[in-house]
Amino acid sequence: MTLRLDTAGPVATLTIDRPAKRNALSYEMWSALPGLLARVRDDDAVRVLVVRGGEHFSAGADISEFSALRSGADGAARYSEAVHAGERSIVTLGKPTIAAITGFCIGGGCEVALACDLRLAAADARFGITPAKLGIVYNFLSTRQLVDAVGPAWAKQILFGGEIIDAATALRIGLVNEVHPVEELGARVAELAGTIASRAPVSVRGAKHIVNRITEGHHDEDDAVRALYDEAVHSAEYAEGVAAFLEKRPPRF
Repeated sequence: MTLRLDTAGPVATLTIDRPAKRNALSYEMWSALPGLLARVRDDDAVRVLVVRGGEHFSAGADISEFSALRSGADGAARYSEAVHAGERSIVTLGKPTIAAITGFCIGGGCEVALACDLRLAAADARFGITPAKLGIVYNFLSTRQLVDAVGPAWAKQILFGGEIIDAATALRIGLVNEVHPVEELGARVAELAGTIASRAPVSVRGAKHIVNRITEGHHDEDDAVRALYDEAVHSAEYAEGVAAFLEKRPPRF
């Protein structure tokens, strides 16, 4: 398998492991993502998911498969559905996700990174979304994730030109949250994942849900949002958080 899922305490790590192809994502890999993400979703001990590569995060979809698997309208539709089902499985995971980006993060690789909640990059990372080089129209959900990150003007520049962007530019335009020297990225990702995992899951879950609703165009509270407030205030996590504050000790969630 060219995707590997490992768990250490409350942090799961999904590793793209196909170095001979610069971690290009095959149809099989896209198709495996929903099942792997379901394992993360169903494991109550896991609180954070990190998605990483190796020398490269991912050079994108495996274009060498396109002539066989994406030929004709039916083949293209089937391949696209596998890609977007894989992406949706990351976007809709109810737990926080962090992309740890090294080297190339191009095309489908950038799609995976944008599906994550947070993106931390090494200084050598390079980004690009290149459907304009292939005669493909970028998927709506993928485009929305890009617009949410960088705004419409930069989304248009990235999609129209298909140019490669360096890490400093990615940071400046909001494509990534942080940039670190290559040798320091792993430690910073582990630190951030550990910090998030130590926070109250009911708070993190509620924050993710509300932020996502806002980016989807919701402007007001509704019963679903008020239910999140109610769940939190009646949770053992709330009781522990207040007790820890009053006792001047770290909370144990």
